[in-house]
Amino acid sequence: MKRLNVDRARGLRASQTDAEQLLWYHLRNRRLQGWRFRRQHEVGPYIADFVCSDAGLIVELDGGQHGDQVIYDERRTLELQLMGYKVLRFWNNEVLKNLDGVLEVILEALASPAPHHPKGGNAPTLSP
Repeated sequence: MKRLNVDRARGLRASQTDAEQLLWYHLRNRRLQGWRFRRQHEVGPYIADFVCSDAGLIVELDGGQHGDQVIYDERRTLELQLMGYKVLRFWNNEVLKNLDGVLEVILEALASPAPHHPKGGNAPTLSP
C-alpha cells in the first residue's frame, strides 16, 4: 500500500493543474514567510495537495471533478482534522483569479496553527 501511494503521489506531482503549479511556485522553497510546504504529500491514507507539517496545515485545491464528490471530500476533511490538521480548500479558479487573497488566507491559517497537531505552532526558522 505504501508503494502504491508513493507512485500515486509522483504521478500527481507530474500532472499538476495550472492552479497547483501557480500556488506551488509561491509555497515552495520556504517562499511564504519561511514556512516549509510539501506537495502531493502522504497524510495517513490520503495524499494532500500541499502540507505544512510545522503548522499542521493542509491546503487542498479543487477542480470541477470535486463538485461530484462533495460527500467524499467532507469525510476526508473531517478525518484529516481528526488527525490534528487544519484543512483549507480553494477552487482552482480562486487561485488563478485571486492568488493574493488565497495566500492571505493561508498566512492567516499559519498564524493560528491547528491546536491539536503535535507540531502546531512551530514558527519557521531560517538558517543562514
